[in-house]
Amino acid sequence: MALDRSQYVTEVSVAKEQPIQFSHQHHVSHLGIHCGYCHTSVEVSAYAGIPPTHTCMSCHSQIWINSPMLEPVRESYASGKSIEWLRVHDLPNFVFFNHSIHVNKGVGCTTCHGDVGQMNQIYKANTLQMAWCLDCHKAPEKYLRPREAVYDPNYQPPANQMELGRKLVAEYKVEKQLDCNTCHR
Repeated sequence: MALDRSQYVTEVSVAKEQPIQFSHQHHVSHLGIHCGYCHTSVEVSAYAGIPPTHTCMSCHSQIWINSPMLEPVRESYASGKSIEWLRVHDLPNFVFFNHSIHVNKGVGCTTCHGDVGQMNQIYKANTLQMAWCLDCHKAPEKYLRPREAVYDPNYQPPANQMELGRKLVAEYKVEKQLDCNTCHR
């Protein structure tokens, strides 16, 4: 059991070497780019999605156009071949997870993904194991935030989080989803 919860298995705080050194810290915190700009399907799909190369090129066709670091991006754009990013937040195939439901019910990006805006290299901030997910499913009021704050990387829960959370549970019609079939389909 200890091995299953170890960093060796969970990969919490382990940055994976990516084909391009992409800094969320630079893009989110320094430039203020909204999560949904790159992860366009997060509100309407089960998957947040890895952005297509043309999203990168919407800026990088005008800035850093000769940067050697961005040569793989330019090559991908010219060839139409996707960049092969390594998934960091990868769930087992037997787990169903829907981003859009969580985002639309007031679960913030940083709740699951950690303070991505401060990560130079992306890494898993939480185990994403069943016990971790169930903590929120059993008591969603501890984690919900107003919808307008879902993408705020600097959001801090207020002192009255439980009161606010109970209000949001009612307003967003959040049900405690504890049935196994919710995630295991």
